[in-house]
Amino acid sequence: MKISIIGAGIGGLSAACLLARKGHSVTIFERNDNVGGKMNQIQTDEFRFDTGPSLFTMPYILDELYLQCGTSIEQELELEPLDINCRYFFQDGTIFNNYTDLNLTLDEISNFAPNDVGAFLQFLDYAEDLSHKTTPAFVRNPLYDFSDLKDLNFFSFLGIDAFTTVSKRVDKTFESDKLRQFFKRFATYNGSSPYQAPATLNVIPHIELGEGGYYVKGGLYKIAESLLNLASSLGVQFLYNAHVEKINISDGSVSSVELTNGEIVISDLVIANSDATETISKLLKAHLPEKKLQASKRIEPSCSGFVLMLGIDTKYEQLIHHNIFFSDDYKREFDQIFVDKVMPDDPTIYIANTSYSDDGHAPNGGSNLFILVNAPYLSEHYDWEYYEEVYTKLVIKTLERRGLHHLSEHIVYKKCITPLDFYQKYRSNKGSIYGTSSNSKMAAFVRPRNKFRGIEGLYMVGGSTHPGGGIPLSIQSALNAVELIDRYE
Repeated sequence: MKISIIGAGIGGLSAACLLARKGHSVTIFERNDNVGGKMNQIQTDEFRFDTGPSLFTMPYILDELYLQCGTSIEQELELEPLDINCRYFFQDGTIFNNYTDLNLTLDEISNFAPNDVGAFLQFLDYAEDLSHKTTPAFVRNPLYDFSDLKDLNFFSFLGIDAFTTVSKRVDKTFESDKLRQFFKRFATYNGSSPYQAPATLNVIPHIELGEGGYYVKGGLYKIAESLLNLASSLGVQFLYNAHVEKINISDGSVSSVELTNGEIVISDLVIANSDATETISKLLKAHLPEKKLQASKRIEPSCSGFVLMLGIDTKYEQLIHHNIFFSDDYKREFDQIFVDKVMPDDPTIYIANTSYSDDGHAPNGGSNLFILVNAPYLSEHYDWEYYEEVYTKLVIKTLERRGLHHLSEHIVYKKCITPLDFYQKYRSNKGSIYGTSSNSKMAAFVRPRNKFRGIEGLYMVGGSTHPGGGIPLSIQSALNAVELIDRYE
């Protein structure tokens, strides 16, 4: 079959590899000049930054893709486990090292929350149980038709803790405000608020703390480069700076994709790695009823992010590879982001400092700081063209106050990425960076499926579709789509 894929993000690249391996003729149309989508990189003469994900989890999903394509993760990538998953800085000066060695972590907890050591172990068991119930039934299942549902265990469904919130479950478990804040932060891994998202998302701590988080030597963009090389070796054709304007439909089936330059490319199948809301409301606008178009616009996106990349001419000894500086009032911070839809005035700040593990990412004696603050999706409540520089200064001053003394004096390279940039470059729904919101009990069940209902030959992959955002789940969306293609085509 002749297959057109819209977008060379991780989902599109993964689908291309899998389908080309099966002998199909695959072409990827990418609106930008390189692959990876929001997983990208910036390289200057002296500094290198990953501009998207900074932690790699669930490597077995990527390995499954590689194995289906005749290679393996060991052959393609060099994974590095870290001694410390992340270092946390609290407002009162407490520093918590979350070690990969559980015993070392328990020693840390005994220093600042001795009454919660047992609760910590209990919560890890609970998160692991959630993983056993959700991963095969929901994450690794297309959930498209009855054949996908017939083996689901009803009692497992009742046991996924979907009827309370992340925050309420965590507060009920821990006495320590610090551990409460620590476990609530994992909901942000898919752009959700712990005060709104179902407690099912408490599975995320197990993914990092139980299964392990990894750094890819050379930077996480190596994953995108590896998939590009694999796809190319399998005969996939790449067209860059190619803007798909619409998907054409004939007699209820896809017939072609049409580019903004007027070129029409005949296609037996189309796989949209473009944002699901944008795909429905823009690329399919001429073929769908107004009711469905309006419904797509009501899909709540995840939060976005404000990214500040700083190349500096010094090292801060307190910074390791992954670092988080917690805000003082977590509830207020999330209310500002998700309710008021403005930037928090006292933000939690994440810093990835890959030069800690990769000397080549900054000149000798320097550091490359990837700084991320959770941000609201685009709305009339916040004007990024006005506030970009204002908020940059706020973040730098906050970090100086939190111990990165004289940071502003050491900056030799600076670049920002705002929610407006995410929308303009990637056409993600309202600038979101994690796809669709998970701030509801049924979020996992209402994400756009990997086969489009009502139009034959149309499939969707990527973080805005089932099963969710992030590297492994975007790859899983491609595995799901290919399984459905094998089933229906």
